[in-house]
Amino acid sequence: MWIPTENEKYGVVLASFRGTVQHGLPLEIGDTVQILEKCEGWYRGFILKNPNVKGIFPSSYIHLKNAHVKNKGQFETVIPVEDSVITEMTSTLRDWGAMWKQLYVKNEGDLFHRLWHVMNEILDLRRQVLVGHLTHDRMRDVKQHITARLDWGNEQLGLDLVPRREFSMVDPDEISVTELYRLMEHRHRKKETAAPASTHHLFVHMKSLMSANLGEELEVFFHIYDGRENRPLSERFFVKLNKGGLPKSPEKTERQCTLFVDLGSSDLRKDVYIVVHIIRIGRMGAGEKKNLCSVQYRRPFGCAVVSIADLLTADSKDDHLLKVYACNTESEWYQIHENIIKKANSRYNLSGSNTGLAVALQLLHGDIDQLRREYMVLFARGVSITRKLGFSDVIMPGEMRNDLYITLEKGEFEKGGKSVARNVEITVYVLDIDGQILKSHVAAGSGEPGGDDYHSLVLYHNNSPRWAEQIKLPIPVDMFRGSHVRFEFRHCSTKDKGEKKLFGYSFVPLMQEDGRTLPDGTHELIIHKCEENTSLADCSRYLKLPFSKANLPSNNQTLKGTKESFWITSFLCSTKLTQNGDMLDLLKWRAHPERINDSLSKLKEIDGSEIVKFLQDTLDTLFGILDESSQRYGLKVFDSLVHIINLLQDSKFQHFKPVMDTYIESHFAGALSYRDLIKVLKWYVDRIVDAEHQDHIQQVLKASEYIFKYIIQSRRLFSLATGGQNEEEFRVCIHELFMSIRFFLSQENKGTSPVAQTQAVFLRTFPAVYGELLKIFTVREVADFVRETLGCLPTTVHADCPLEAVKLQCIAKTVESQLYINPESRCILLPVVLRVLQAHMQEQRDLVMCARILTSMLSLIKKEENGTAEPVVSKEVELIVESLLGVLLRTILEISNRPQPAGPAMRLQFQDVTGEFVACLLALLRQMSDRHYQQLLQAFSSKDNLRDFLLQIFTVFRILIRPEMFPKDWTVMRLVTNNVIITTVLYLSDALRKNFLNDKFDYKVWDSYFYLSVIFINQPCLQLESFSPSKRKKILEKYGDMRVMMGCEIFSMWQNLGEHKLNFIPAMIGPFLEVTLVPQPDLRNVMIPIFHDMMDWEQRRSGNFKQVEAKLIDKLDSLMSDGKGDETYRELFNSILLKKIERETWRESGISLIATVTRLMERLLDYRDCMKLGEVDGKKIGCTVSLLNFYKTELNKEEMYIRYIHKLYDLHLKAQNYTEASYTLLLYDELLEWSDRPLREFLNYPMQSEWQRKEYLHLTIVQNFDRGKCWENGIILCRELADQYESYYDYRNLSKMRMMEASLYDKIMDQQRLEPEFFRVGFYGKKFPFFLRNKEFVCRGHDYERLEAFQQRMLNEFPHAIAMQHVNQPDQTIYQADAQYLQIYAVTPIPESQDVLQRDGVPDNIKSFYKFNHIWRFRYDRPFHKGTKDKENEFKSLWVERTTLTLVQSLPGISRWFEVDKRELVEVSPLENAIEVIENKNLQLRTLITQCQSRQMQNINPLTMCLNGVIDAAVNGGLARYQEAFFVKDYIMNHPEDGEKIGRLRELMFEQAHILEYGLAVHEKFVPQDMRPLHKKLVDQFHLMKSSLGIQEFPAYVRASPVHFTNGSPRTCRNSVPNIISPDGGRGVARRSYPAVNRYSSSSLSSQASNEVSNITGQSESSDEVFNMQPSPSTSSLSSNHSASPNVTSSAPSSARGSPQMAEKHKHSRENACLSPRERPVSAIFPNPLDPAQVNTHTHILLHTH
Repeated sequence: MWIPTENEKYGVVLASFRGTVQHGLPLEIGDTVQILEKCEGWYRGFILKNPNVKGIFPSSYIHLKNAHVKNKGQFETVIPVEDSVITEMTSTLRDWGAMWKQLYVKNEGDLFHRLWHVMNEILDLRRQVLVGHLTHDRMRDVKQHITARLDWGNEQLGLDLVPRREFSMVDPDEISVTELYRLMEHRHRKKETAAPASTHHLFVHMKSLMSANLGEELEVFFHIYDGRENRPLSERFFVKLNKGGLPKSPEKTERQCTLFVDLGSSDLRKDVYIVVHIIRIGRMGAGEKKNLCSVQYRRPFGCAVVSIADLLTADSKDDHLLKVYACNTESEWYQIHENIIKKANSRYNLSGSNTGLAVALQLLHGDIDQLRREYMVLFARGVSITRKLGFSDVIMPGEMRNDLYITLEKGEFEKGGKSVARNVEITVYVLDIDGQILKSHVAAGSGEPGGDDYHSLVLYHNNSPRWAEQIKLPIPVDMFRGSHVRFEFRHCSTKDKGEKKLFGYSFVPLMQEDGRTLPDGTHELIIHKCEENTSLADCSRYLKLPFSKANLPSNNQTLKGTKESFWITSFLCSTKLTQNGDMLDLLKWRAHPERINDSLSKLKEIDGSEIVKFLQDTLDTLFGILDESSQRYGLKVFDSLVHIINLLQDSKFQHFKPVMDTYIESHFAGALSYRDLIKVLKWYVDRIVDAEHQDHIQQVLKASEYIFKYIIQSRRLFSLATGGQNEEEFRVCIHELFMSIRFFLSQENKGTSPVAQTQAVFLRTFPAVYGELLKIFTVREVADFVRETLGCLPTTVHADCPLEAVKLQCIAKTVESQLYINPESRCILLPVVLRVLQAHMQEQRDLVMCARILTSMLSLIKKEENGTAEPVVSKEVELIVESLLGVLLRTILEISNRPQPAGPAMRLQFQDVTGEFVACLLALLRQMSDRHYQQLLQAFSSKDNLRDFLLQIFTVFRILIRPEMFPKDWTVMRLVTNNVIITTVLYLSDALRKNFLNDKFDYKVWDSYFYLSVIFINQPCLQLESFSPSKRKKILEKYGDMRVMMGCEIFSMWQNLGEHKLNFIPAMIGPFLEVTLVPQPDLRNVMIPIFHDMMDWEQRRSGNFKQVEAKLIDKLDSLMSDGKGDETYRELFNSILLKKIERETWRESGISLIATVTRLMERLLDYRDCMKLGEVDGKKIGCTVSLLNFYKTELNKEEMYIRYIHKLYDLHLKAQNYTEASYTLLLYDELLEWSDRPLREFLNYPMQSEWQRKEYLHLTIVQNFDRGKCWENGIILCRELADQYESYYDYRNLSKMRMMEASLYDKIMDQQRLEPEFFRVGFYGKKFPFFLRNKEFVCRGHDYERLEAFQQRMLNEFPHAIAMQHVNQPDQTIYQADAQYLQIYAVTPIPESQDVLQRDGVPDNIKSFYKFNHIWRFRYDRPFHKGTKDKENEFKSLWVERTTLTLVQSLPGISRWFEVDKRELVEVSPLENAIEVIENKNLQLRTLITQCQSRQMQNINPLTMCLNGVIDAAVNGGLARYQEAFFVKDYIMNHPEDGEKIGRLRELMFEQAHILEYGLAVHEKFVPQDMRPLHKKLVDQFHLMKSSLGIQEFPAYVRASPVHFTNGSPRTCRNSVPNIISPDGGRGVARRSYPAVNRYSSSSLSSQASNEVSNITGQSESSDEVFNMQPSPSTSSLSSNHSASPNVTSSAPSSARGSPQMAEKHKHSRENACLSPRERPVSAIFPNPLDPAQVNTHTHILLHTH
């Protein structure tokens, strides 16, 4: 028993199931299934990707998953309960899968592989999410990673942008459109630009030092140096290198890698450098030999510099090799880096040619915590942090730092009684209050841990050394008091034992008596002399002495006068200690109450970083003073508070705002302060209007947010302490304060006046106060405050007044505040907001801000689940619609129609505004219910207003539908837009019906409505057929097919129009036709009947529907060539309309119209298919010809006809069919007259007169005829043009034309023309395009193209076609087959111009044109046996079936092929056949003999071969066979009517003998010596032949005229037989004899017969054989050596001149010569039969002599 499932609804297939059981559903592993019912271990359901197929499957194959079921029952949808990111990932990967394979097919390898990696990565991440073992932060990271990858892939594959919030997809129905737009915009922007990081860090990894002269240990110091201000920006990073130049402790990476942190964007400039100083540790002189001295000194080695800006461009992964420089004189060591930067190269040089410092440098951007996450490996390995000197651009609260930096600048020493200067070394110690040395608190820099002391470098023999060495003393705060630093000076002797002798010291205390630390700056210290063995262990002895020359009392001249001094620079970077006395005075105010006033005044001069260090203490001090003596210091304290609050607005200190917030929440204790604060604030506000200087008041108002925070918190503390006493008094104070504020805001001023600026300052900070007020007052009270305050602003302000913009910003912040979110306050504030908004939008000002406000307002309005809105919300929507809908529509129209601004930044902002407003409009319309629409429509006072509104909204909707409205991957947004549009249109169509029908009909509104509907249906984003199945399914589930809804709406609106329909005929035919071409069956069914309606109304109006027809045809052409429509549409159009018009009175004309349109569609569809890329030219041309003729003959559409003429012309030019191109253009030329009628601009023709255009066409056609070697046709046109020029007396052009004509005549005589072959092609089967289907054509082949090549070309053009292997007409089964069959064979042209061809003395060059041009008829012969076949002599029964094909147009013409119009079939008797064969052979002999005589042949071989062939065949019984067949008594008795023909045959045989004799005589004359034996053999054989024929003497008529040829040329008889009608009434045959066709050389004429043999048998026959002395098949036609084997048929249309299998094999084989007639079709052997009637004249011509 099958039971519907309750919980088991959704599952994944674990293993494939074949579904072999009854009703089984085949499943593949990984498919998702929806389960409907279950029964004993089986489920029934369907696979989600194919829901139509349902079936059963075992439950054990399914892994169940939890799922939500929507609208339970028959049409339920199931959504799995899983993380939405997982769901998205799964569906996206499925979509990608299919597209990924396509990438491979399309050969996009790069993207294919990248996508493959990303898919694997996503699968891996998906696994991590599914397992669910991730921490919250890690899960967040993983999801972020996943969504980034998904977005990347979607973008690469051109899929849609997915709107997301917190990584999960957003359902567009569940958020407002404005919010959706914001999300999309945000994602779009994110895709475009990443915000540049504001903090940067430099990673340095010291690799090694390469140098030839190493051998001592080195110390390397890096620091960042500002070249503009000539000062270091950071502390030093210090690396120790061993003697090999490699880091000393390679295992400790933090000792060789560092991060210079917190560089600001301003530090990444060209003049900020990384400076590296290298110090060697060893002997005094670098090259000194090792003496006994083991003392080591720190000595200068070299310096390297690199600009930070270079790192921005360099590839970060490369190591840098820095050049190391040394200074020329050691005394300049302190400024070597400056010299290198300034490029003062006289002062330094390269230290060794190959010295280089290998370092890895890389700039990292972003927050340090972010970097910790991104470069985990780096931080895990260990990296030391090198800080900036001073604080970073942004100081973070809670940052702990206490570093004192001391730079050993320089010293001045006396010689000390020596002749040379000293080598001075300083040792630095830090000692605490007890005089103990502080261990490890002296550091040379980051990287290495601190030591107990520090030894400076030693500069050789220098009494004024400058070291410029910076050291860092990281002393804990609590040890500062009482500590001091001691500097001991020693002379380092290079003689003696190299000892270091103490000769003096200096010291400096770190903190002064009053608690201030050593001030920053340079200090000149006193050098106290001492003996070299003095002990300094007891500090108390020297600490009482003065330490600095600046502190000396004036009477102590002795010390002041000494030259010896030591300079240091100190710099404190501390978050805890201050060097500022004023700060200390303020904090210790209780100790010195008399200084309070002074200290409060000085607070403003103290550096901000000092104040924020002690923020809490300072605030406590201020409120302490206020509590104790508010009367005296109230104003001063208030000002100080304002100063501090405004200090925190500075970007450097803004991170301390939370510190202040925390202070207010947790530490602030001034319960009484609120009174004083309110009082002073009110005092300031009251003075605004009268005050001259507004600066200070503006500062106060700027701080009003925090002042209110203090007021409110103070009041809350007071209430808590007193149980809410003085509540009323407090409220009154606040009310009074607001009254003062309102008074000053209501002042009207000029925009630039100081008061207006103060108003602006207040408005900027006012919204921040709302949240504070809400802590004490109710929502309504605060809303009233805000409404009244904003309401009192002056309204009549000038447009350019800055206050207006500020007012708008204030409104924006109000709308975005907590206060506005509450519906209660919204009702109060909305009117104010709307008023301001409306004013601005009407004047098109500050649109960006207006859009922001509207967006925020509409984001808050939400419909409830059931689709109804709360009354409050409904009222809100009503208010917004009332005041803003009209102006919003106008704004969108304005913006869209404005020209786009030029700058990209401006354009972006512009686009944003349009998008924002559009989103607002959509959100508003989506919120509107029936009631809102009714109210809206009723609110219009007149019809005109309503009409304007409808026109406006329809126009805006048309703008929204534009493709450029949203970026192309915003399908989600587009669908929402369309959904809103269709809903709104359904509401508005009612208004249209009610108000604009019958007598109130308004064409413009209706037209706008229909136009919108049509564009709506045709949008690309609604064409579901083009989407993937999953996407289509989603859209249909969510919105249905909106095209069908709109289509139904169009139909119902159309039906409502009644007689007004006539206004839209024919205008709406095109648009409606476009709609019906959309491939949606339901839509087509709804819309096609409208055409019937149109025909009906047009018939009523004008008695016909010519207009409908014309419009339909015009539009069909343009729409179908754009790729719309299909075969199904054609059938549907036909069937629906035919059914509709069955009962109409005008049925006949209707049917004819529908038939015409349907036929046109067939042709257009064919045309479109043929024009696809990659189709062959032949197909395109054929199709275009078919369409062009249809337009001319059936539709009489001249313009379309001309358009297609030009399309065809272009195709011909492209295919280099110049003759055809000329004929095509001639069609247009013939439509024009030689008149002065002006013609408009058309296609590529300019505006000109008809005469000019015809002249241009003539010239173009002549040029093409010339290129196609069809000069005769060009000449005709030249003459016509010459006549025109002559009639206008334009002799210049006339002369040119005559010269052109002459040049064409020259070309005819001088240039060789190739003679084309013609092929008959039959296209059978339903699979061919309409214009070819079941038709036969004759085609003109290309140059040099034989049957074989032609057949191959046709099979390439139609790759699915099957070549038929016989020439018989196919039967009906082939015609109706669902396939393509091609039947191809060669045919012979029958020329029309017989007179030229028969005329004497016309050169071949001229004749060749008439043989192959203007040909209408073609002939094809097929031999067959009639009656019983005589095996001894086949000629008796060998008949020929002759087919003549007549074309619809002559070849060549506008195409290379034309359809066969009619075919005639006649049979030629064996006797007539024999006559034809011999006649042709005689003609061939005659021609060759003449050519030989007139020395036209360079080579006698062709004649030799021809003679040999004929004599050989005759001797071997060829002619004898004819005698046996036709000259016997039986035949003559049985065929008395053939008497004359028998006579004629006999004459021809005698004539042949006569010609042979003459030929042998000529041959003897010209035969070369080596061919003599052959000649002799021929003569002997000839005598044999004569005797076999029984000819002793030639008959009289032959003898009477020896063979002379007129003009020595056989032209007379080359084609001398005119058309003959056979007397035989039963078979009226039109016959004509044909000249031979030879393409190879003028010296060899193979017979017509051979030509035709090849048509059928495909034997290889060409002049090659002639030259190879091989008899051609025709010459051996009478051979009787072989009789045919009975199973050979000779009718297959083989490929050109021999099938591929045969061609090579038999090319020169003797067997060709010996083919029996059975194997070779006879048309070759016997061309035209002659009628006896002609015998005499013919003979006369043949034997005519001079």
